Amino acid sequence: MRWEELSEQNCSVARSLAVFGDRWTLLILRNCFLGVKRFDDFLEDLDLSRTILTDRLNKLVEQGVLKKVPYQEKPVRYDYKLTEKGLDLHSVIMAIVAWGDRHYAVDGEPPVIRTHTKCGKDFNTVTVCTECGEPVTAHDVKVRSNPKAGLKRA
Repeated sequence: MRWEELSEQNCSVARSLAVFGDRWTLLILRNCFLGVKRFDDFLEDLDLSRTILTDRLNKLVEQGVLKKVPYQEKPVRYDYKLTEKGLDLHSVIMAIVAWGDRHYAVDGEPPVIRTHTKCGKDFNTVTVCTECGEPVTAHDVKVRSNPKAGLKRA
């Protein structure tokens, strides 16, 4: 399957990857959640070409993940801010962070500590069942096709 065909698949993973499935886009999104908003700040932090950054930011804006908000008129310059659709990617980024912290943290210590603002406690990301609140791992999940989605298999 070719990269540009991902968005045409009847698969939520493939369609999602068509939007944010490359390394630069994921790092841009990470930076957005860390408070980076300006083109030059992305450029400096990520050390990638202007062309690639422009392409990825434009794609995220086109897909409604980011919005451009002008902060200067002459010349016009923009902040890139997460939309509601973009904010919904927080759990995706946090799942990647949790995996990286679990498997690649130096001396078992994660590079960033996250604190829950409501309770003030540091936390680790855990996937839980929306129905019972219990933690969920791959061993706890069974899948089946949704007849309404028209899939032959899950």
